[in-house]
Amino acid sequence: MQNKEALLGKTLDELREVVKGLGLPAFTASQIANWLYVKKVSSIEEMTNLSKKAREGLAENFEIGRTLPSKVQTSVDGTKKYLFAAHKGLFIEAAYIPEDDRKTLCVSSQVGCKMGCLFCMTGKQGFQGQLKAGEIINQLLSIEESDILTNVVYMGMGEPMDNIEEVLKSLQILTSDWGFGWSPRRINVSTIGVIPAMRRFIEESEAHLAISMHSPFDQERKKLMPIQQVYTIEKVVEALREYDFGRQRRISFEYIMFEGINDTVEHVKGITKLLNGMRCRINLIKFHPIPDSPLRGSSNDKMEWFSNQLSKKGLISTIRRSRGEDIYAACGLLSTKELVKKDEDSDF
Repeated sequence: MQNKEALLGKTLDELREVVKGLGLPAFTASQIANWLYVKKVSSIEEMTNLSKKAREGLAENFEIGRTLPSKVQTSVDGTKKYLFAAHKGLFIEAAYIPEDDRKTLCVSSQVGCKMGCLFCMTGKQGFQGQLKAGEIINQLLSIEESDILTNVVYMGMGEPMDNIEEVLKSLQILTSDWGFGWSPRRINVSTIGVIPAMRRFIEESEAHLAISMHSPFDQERKKLMPIQQVYTIEKVVEALREYDFGRQRRISFEYIMFEGINDTVEHVKGITKLLNGMRCRINLIKFHPIPDSPLRGSSNDKMEWFSNQLSKKGLISTIRRSRGEDIYAACGLLSTKELVKKDEDSDF
């Protein structure tokens, strides 16, 4: 049986190439986009305003490319973790986070991650592959809560800027009139600071940007995040200062707090100096212990103190509430390492 190409994840221009290749009218591309991203069909046969002949021609070489979750776990706090099969027998995870007025999906952009951050389960898994735009979009389309989602954050497995082409394509699908039609203000993309790709993201997308800082000091950040050896947090901030983000586009800095490591008054001073005059927010995040890690999270009292100290320096900070820790869906806990290991240990 031939492997059919997925339609999901194609932009309008790419769909125009598809219909051109099939000898169909150019407007058919817009019809297909509407079926994929607005009506959210799961089969070509459902595209009823296409002629039977057109649907048959399309189905010979293409499929929708939707994949339902393989597994779902529900936390005591209502958070859900969805497991999806990816290409080549690999798996990814996405986390659905319901709040009073927000229904957020945390999506993955890679299978595993190359970056090796000391505090992250995905980093411990290593890197297995890039996700296609369709595999990113599928996470939003194929969960039970698809129709009530209000926000999406690219903060799941992987470094979004290390898969910039497919991430930008998925963002185009989410924000275009022919796609989901979402405001880019409903989307937040995270990076540890891959500067060249970050520049492309800033210039080609209007979505919010979150930077993983975790320490304002060079040697300390190197120990936590190997990326500091290539793109320092000072260079990242320097690059950000070159752009005018306007009043509506948000820049935030993610700061996981580690007991006795990055939670002192010196760190408050270091952050203040680094971000001097920048319009941004600092999100303080509780560390969730991972196996074989020497790191321990700062206490709730210390996090409150740290937030207050930042406020006294004129910086806006919030303490992000942990969600889904009991099902390993919280920040830094997503991993399909065991599934990858089982696949590697199999006989075929």
